[in-house]
Amino acid sequence: MNKVLLANLLAACSTTPKVQPADALVTAAMKTIKTLKARKDIPTFSEHLKSAYGVAIFPAVYKAGFFVGAEGGNGVMLSRNKDGAWGYPAFYVLASGSFGLQIGAQRAEIVLIMRSRGAVDAVIRHQGKLGFDAGLAIAHVGAGVEASVTSNLGADIIAFSDAKGLYGGISLEGSAMIRRKDFNTRYYGADATPNSILVDHAHANSQADGLRKSLRVK
Repeated sequence: MNKVLLANLLAACSTTPKVQPADALVTAAMKTIKTLKARKDIPTFSEHLKSAYGVAIFPAVYKAGFFVGAEGGNGVMLSRNKDGAWGYPAFYVLASGSFGLQIGAQRAEIVLIMRSRGAVDAVIRHQGKLGFDAGLAIAHVGAGVEASVTSNLGADIIAFSDAKGLYGGISLEGSAMIRRKDFNTRYYGADATPNSILVDHAHANSQADGLRKSLRVK
């Protein structure tokens, strides 16, 4: 994605949602996980979460546009440690843009489930890219609409969304996950990076223990 375009998209999106403090964002992410786990019309969510290597949670992604669309929202990403337990969250913003005949507005909760260690590493390594640019295949599951078995089996990441508004659905084509250095620093300290949080598991904040617990599936 062009850096100038991305900067403009982030600026456009930032004026729509109210920016949440890091701790409030973690709490909102926990509520999103609990909501999707309870949805009867998305029965495979818990199954995929149980076997996930990583997860990115965006509690409020806003999309709006008139011919040029912008989409964005803050969220968190977590990965499992060597023992299989969930680590602590790193902070990101999801941003994307699209062009064409379109008009409307939408708010969505989006959860990206990463199905392999390689998918987790690719998201961390390819700053600003999702999808095929990072060598990842993404399958989409909307509320009440299950992705095909074939797509699920071949996907590195499965995107679950619960979208409300005039748009028909959320697309992650051309999307970017940008690290929130400011949030990571405030939450853990100046030395916190996505790699030290998600790979080295060198940081902890007890405020996120509720979120980590919500990711467990019996």
